[in-house]
Amino acid sequence: MNKLEAFGHIAALAIRGDLVFPTSVNAALRVQMALENPDTPIDEAIRLVLAEPQLAARTVALANSAMFNRSGNTVTNVRAAITRVGYHNLYALAAAMVVRQFGSRISDPAVRAKAEQLWQHCVYVACLARIIAREVTEVNGDTALFAGIVHEVGGFYLLSRADEFPGLLDPDPDNWQPASEEIITREVMSKLAIPEEVSTAIEGLRDGFLGVPPESLLDTLLLANHFAPVDSPLAQPREEFAQAESVVDLFIDEEMAARFLDEAEKDATSMNAALLV
Repeated sequence: MNKLEAFGHIAALAIRGDLVFPTSVNAALRVQMALENPDTPIDEAIRLVLAEPQLAARTVALANSAMFNRSGNTVTNVRAAITRVGYHNLYALAAAMVVRQFGSRISDPAVRAKAEQLWQHCVYVACLARIIAREVTEVNGDTALFAGIVHEVGGFYLLSRADEFPGLLDPDPDNWQPASEEIITREVMSKLAIPEEVSTAIEGLRDGFLGVPPESLLDTLLLANHFAPVDSPLAQPREEFAQAESVVDLFIDEEMAARFLDEAEKDATSMNAALLV
Protein backbone atom coordinates (compact mmCIF):
# COMPACT_ATOMS: atom_id res chain seq x y z
CA MET A 1 0.00 0.00 0.00
CA ASN A 2 1.48 3.33 -1.06
CA LYS A 3 1.22 6.64 0.80
CA LEU A 4 -1.84 7.86 -1.11
CA GLU A 5 -3.72 4.61 -0.49
CA ALA A 6 -2.73 4.58 3.19
CA PHE A 7 -3.88 8.14 3.80
CA GLY A 8 -7.07 7.55 1.84
CA HIS A 9 -7.90 4.44 3.85
CA ILE A 10 -7.25 6.07 7.24
CA ALA A 11 -9.13 9.22 6.24
CA ALA A 12 -12.14 7.14 5.16
CA LEU A 13 -12.10 5.28 8.49
CA ALA A 14 -11.83 8.59 10.36
CA ILE A 15 -14.80 10.09 8.53
CA ARG A 16 -16.86 7.02 9.52
CA GLY A 17 -15.74 7.52 13.11
CA ASP A 18 -13.81 4.24 13.05
CA LEU A 19 -10.77 5.49 14.98
CA VAL A 20 -8.54 2.97 16.74
CA PHE A 21 -7.26 4.18 20.13
CA PRO A 22 -5.06 2.23 22.57
CA THR A 23 -6.83 1.15 25.78
CA SER A 24 -4.61 3.50 27.78
CA VAL A 25 -5.84 6.41 25.64
CA ASN A 26 -9.45 5.56 26.37
CA ALA A 27 -8.75 5.56 30.13
CA ALA A 28 -7.10 8.99 30.08
CA LEU A 29 -9.81 10.24 27.73
CA ARG A 30 -12.52 9.37 30.25
CA VAL A 31 -10.78 11.51 32.87
CA GLN A 32 -10.24 14.35 30.42
CA MET A 33 -13.88 14.45 29.34
CA ALA A 34 -15.09 14.45 32.95
CA LEU A 35 -12.77 17.34 33.79
CA GLU A 36 -14.08 19.36 30.86
CA ASN A 37 -16.88 20.56 33.14
CA PRO A 38 -15.48 23.35 35.36
CA ASP A 39 -18.29 22.73 37.85
CA THR A 40 -17.09 19.20 38.63
CA PRO A 41 -16.77 19.04 42.46
CA ILE A 42 -13.16 18.77 43.60
CA ASP A 43 -13.91 15.50 45.44
CA GLU A 44 -15.11 14.03 42.14
CA ALA A 45 -11.99 15.30 40.37
CA ILE A 46 -9.82 13.72 43.08
CA ARG A 47 -11.68 10.41 42.70
CA LEU A 48 -11.19 10.45 38.94
CA VAL A 49 -7.50 11.24 39.21
CA LEU A 50 -6.87 8.62 41.89
CA ALA A 51 -8.59 6.02 39.69
CA GLU A 52 -5.70 6.46 37.23
CA PRO A 53 -2.47 5.97 39.25
CA GLN A 54 -0.26 7.38 36.51
CA LEU A 55 -2.34 10.53 36.29
CA ALA A 56 -2.32 10.89 40.09
CA ALA A 57 1.48 10.63 40.24
CA ARG A 58 1.92 13.02 37.34
CA THR A 59 -0.53 15.55 38.78
CA VAL A 60 1.49 15.77 41.99
CA ALA A 61 4.74 15.89 40.00
CA LEU A 62 3.43 18.69 37.79
CA ALA A 63 2.24 20.67 40.82
CA ASN A 64 5.76 20.43 42.25
CA SER A 65 7.47 21.34 38.97
CA ALA A 66 9.11 24.71 38.41
CA MET A 67 6.23 25.61 36.11
CA PHE A 68 3.68 25.64 38.95
CA ASN A 69 5.77 25.71 42.13
CA ARG A 70 7.45 29.10 42.03
CA SER A 71 7.41 29.29 45.84
CA GLY A 72 9.30 26.03 46.34
CA ASN A 73 6.65 24.56 48.67
CA THR A 74 6.18 20.86 47.93
CA VAL A 75 2.71 19.29 47.85
CA THR A 76 2.31 15.61 48.70
CA ASN A 77 -1.29 14.76 47.84
CA VAL A 78 -3.70 14.94 44.92
CA ARG A 79 -6.08 17.44 46.55
CA ALA A 80 -3.33 20.00 47.09
CA ALA A 81 -1.93 19.31 43.62
CA ILE A 82 -5.29 19.87 41.90
CA THR A 83 -5.83 23.06 43.90
CA ARG A 84 -2.43 24.36 42.75
CA VAL A 85 -2.57 23.49 39.06
CA GLY A 86 -6.31 24.05 38.57
CA TYR A 87 -8.82 22.17 36.44
CA HIS A 88 -7.66 23.69 33.16
CA ASN A 89 -4.11 22.46 33.62
CA LEU A 90 -5.28 19.11 34.97
CA TYR A 91 -7.37 18.82 31.80
CA ALA A 92 -4.26 19.66 29.76
CA LEU A 93 -2.27 17.04 31.67
CA ALA A 94 -4.87 14.37 30.90
CA ALA A 95 -4.74 15.46 27.25
CA ALA A 96 -0.96 15.19 27.32
CA MET A 97 -1.29 11.61 28.55
CA VAL A 98 -3.68 10.91 25.68
CA VAL A 99 -1.19 12.32 23.17
CA ARG A 100 1.76 10.44 24.70
CA GLN A 101 -0.12 7.13 24.76
CA PHE A 102 -0.64 7.21 21.00
CA GLY A 103 3.03 6.28 20.72
CA SER A 104 2.72 3.31 23.07
CA ARG A 105 1.98 0.83 20.30
CA ILE A 106 4.63 1.99 17.81
CA SER A 107 7.22 -0.75 17.31
CA ASP A 108 9.33 0.70 14.46
CA PRO A 109 12.31 2.56 16.02
CA ALA A 110 12.34 5.18 13.25
CA VAL A 111 8.65 5.93 13.76
CA ARG A 112 9.10 6.03 17.53
CA ALA A 113 11.87 8.58 17.03
CA LYS A 114 9.50 10.73 14.96
CA ALA A 115 6.84 10.43 17.66
CA GLU A 116 9.33 11.52 20.33
CA GLN A 117 10.43 14.49 18.23
CA LEU A 118 6.80 15.41 17.65
CA TRP A 119 6.15 15.23 21.40
CA GLN A 120 9.10 17.50 22.20
CA HIS A 121 7.85 19.93 19.55
CA CYS A 122 4.41 19.97 21.20
CA VAL A 123 5.84 20.51 24.67
CA TYR A 124 7.83 23.53 23.49
CA VAL A 125 4.88 24.94 21.55
CA ALA A 126 2.65 24.51 24.63
CA CYS A 127 5.13 26.21 26.96
CA LEU A 128 5.80 29.02 24.51
CA ALA A 129 2.08 29.46 23.83
CA ARG A 130 1.45 29.93 27.55
CA ILE A 131 4.17 32.60 27.74
CA ILE A 132 3.12 34.35 24.52
CA ALA A 133 -0.49 34.38 25.74
CA ARG A 134 0.63 36.14 28.90
CA GLU A 135 3.08 38.57 27.30
CA VAL A 136 1.75 39.28 23.82
CA THR A 137 -1.70 38.09 22.74
CA GLU A 138 -3.44 38.17 26.16
CA VAL A 139 -5.53 35.07 25.44
CA ASN A 140 -6.19 32.61 28.26
CA GLY A 141 -2.85 31.03 29.14
CA ASP A 142 -4.35 27.72 30.27
CA THR A 143 -6.18 27.40 26.95
CA ALA A 144 -2.99 28.24 25.06
CA LEU A 145 -1.07 25.55 26.97
CA PHE A 146 -3.75 22.97 26.22
CA ALA A 147 -3.92 23.95 22.53
CA GLY A 148 -0.16 23.60 22.22
CA ILE A 149 -0.22 20.12 23.73
CA VAL A 150 -2.90 18.83 21.35
CA HIS A 151 -2.17 20.81 18.18
CA GLU A 152 -0.44 17.81 16.54
CA VAL A 153 -2.82 15.15 17.81
CA GLY A 154 -3.68 14.16 14.23
CA GLY A 155 0.00 13.61 13.52
CA PHE A 156 0.36 11.42 16.60
CA TYR A 157 -2.60 9.35 15.47
CA LEU A 158 -1.07 8.88 12.03
CA LEU A 159 2.26 7.82 13.51
CA SER A 160 0.42 5.33 15.72
CA ARG A 161 -0.98 3.68 12.58
CA ALA A 162 2.30 3.70 10.63
CA ASP A 163 3.17 0.12 11.58
CA GLU A 164 -0.06 -1.03 9.91
CA PHE A 165 0.44 1.17 6.83
CA PRO A 166 4.17 1.17 5.93
CA GLY A 167 3.70 3.59 3.02
CA LEU A 168 2.34 6.28 5.31
CA LEU A 169 5.70 7.99 5.83
CA ASP A 170 6.90 7.80 2.23
CA PRO A 171 7.89 11.06 0.47
CA ASP A 172 5.00 13.24 -0.69
CA PRO A 173 6.16 14.92 -3.95
CA ASP A 174 2.62 15.89 -4.98
CA ASN A 175 1.96 17.58 -1.62
CA TRP A 176 -1.52 16.12 -1.13
CA GLN A 177 -0.73 14.97 2.43
CA PRO A 178 -1.89 18.21 4.16
CA ALA A 179 -5.48 17.87 2.88
CA SER A 180 -5.74 14.25 4.01
CA GLU A 181 -4.08 15.01 7.34
CA GLU A 182 -6.53 17.87 7.91
CA ILE A 183 -9.47 15.46 7.58
CA ILE A 184 -7.89 12.98 9.98
CA THR A 185 -6.96 15.69 12.49
CA ARG A 186 -10.50 17.10 12.45
CA GLU A 187 -12.02 13.69 13.15
CA VAL A 188 -9.51 12.82 15.89
CA MET A 189 -10.18 16.17 17.59
CA SER A 190 -13.91 15.49 17.39
CA LYS A 191 -13.43 12.05 18.95
CA LEU A 192 -11.35 13.59 21.73
CA ALA A 193 -13.99 16.30 22.30
CA ILE A 194 -11.49 19.13 21.80
CA PRO A 195 -13.35 22.42 22.48
CA GLU A 196 -14.38 24.32 19.34
CA GLU A 197 -12.25 27.36 20.17
CA VAL A 198 -9.17 25.18 20.29
CA SER A 199 -10.00 22.93 17.32
CA THR A 200 -10.73 25.97 15.12
CA ALA A 201 -7.35 27.50 15.97
CA ILE A 202 -5.56 24.20 15.28
CA GLU A 203 -7.27 23.81 11.91
CA GLY A 204 -6.20 27.36 11.08
CA LEU A 205 -2.53 26.49 11.53
CA ARG A 206 -2.38 24.88 8.10
CA ASP A 207 -2.82 28.09 6.09
CA GLY A 208 -3.59 30.82 8.63
CA PHE A 209 -1.87 34.21 8.68
CA LEU A 210 -0.55 36.04 11.71
CA GLY A 211 -2.90 38.81 12.79
CA VAL A 212 -1.67 42.38 13.24
CA PRO A 213 -1.60 42.85 16.12
CA PRO A 214 -1.50 39.19 17.16
CA GLU A 215 -4.38 38.69 19.61
CA SER A 216 -6.09 35.35 18.94
CA LEU A 217 -5.42 31.78 19.97
CA LEU A 218 -4.41 31.04 16.38
CA ASP A 219 -1.88 33.90 16.49
CA THR A 220 -0.54 32.49 19.76
CA LEU A 221 -0.04 29.04 18.21
CA LEU A 222 1.51 30.46 15.05
CA LEU A 223 4.06 32.42 17.09
CA ALA A 224 4.76 29.46 19.40
CA ASN A 225 5.37 27.19 16.40
CA HIS A 226 7.60 29.85 14.85
CA PHE A 227 9.87 30.08 17.89
CA ALA A 228 9.79 26.41 18.96
CA PRO A 229 13.40 25.10 18.97
CA VAL A 230 12.24 21.59 17.99
CA ASP A 231 10.51 21.29 14.63
CA SER A 232 7.66 18.91 13.90
CA PRO A 233 8.92 15.95 11.83
CA LEU A 234 5.62 16.15 9.93
CA ALA A 235 5.70 19.89 9.24
CA GLN A 236 4.89 21.24 5.79
CA PRO A 237 6.62 24.38 4.43
CA ARG A 238 4.93 27.67 5.41
CA GLU A 239 6.39 30.24 3.04
CA GLU A 240 3.78 32.83 3.86
CA PHE A 241 4.81 32.85 7.54
CA ALA A 242 8.48 33.05 6.66
CA GLN A 243 7.66 36.17 4.68
CA ALA A 244 6.04 37.63 7.82
CA GLU A 245 9.32 37.60 9.79
CA SER A 246 9.40 41.39 9.86
CA VAL A 247 5.84 41.40 11.24
CA VAL A 248 6.86 39.01 14.04
CA ASP A 249 9.75 41.34 14.94
CA LEU A 250 7.27 44.15 15.56
CA PHE A 251 5.83 42.26 18.53
CA ILE A 252 8.61 39.91 19.70
CA ASP A 253 12.13 41.30 19.36
CA GLU A 254 15.32 39.28 19.82
CA GLU A 255 15.59 40.08 23.53
CA MET A 256 11.99 39.03 24.19
CA ALA A 257 12.41 35.88 22.11
CA ALA A 258 15.51 34.89 24.07
CA ARG A 259 13.67 35.46 27.36
CA PHE A 260 10.65 33.47 26.17
CA LEU A 261 12.84 30.58 25.03
CA ASP A 262 14.75 30.52 28.31
CA GLU A 263 11.52 30.30 30.33
CA ALA A 264 10.03 27.76 27.90
CA GLU A 265 13.13 25.58 28.22
CA LYS A 266 12.70 25.42 31.99
CA ASP A 267 8.97 24.76 31.73
CA ALA A 268 9.46 22.09 29.07
CA THR A 269 12.00 20.31 31.28
CA SER A 270 9.52 20.41 34.16
CA MET A 271 6.66 19.14 32.04
CA ASN A 272 8.70 16.31 30.60
CA ALA A 273 9.87 15.28 34.07
CA ALA A 274 6.30 15.30 35.39
CA LEU A 275 5.03 13.19 32.52
CA LEU A 276 7.79 10.59 32.91
CA VAL A 277 6.87 9.75 36.52
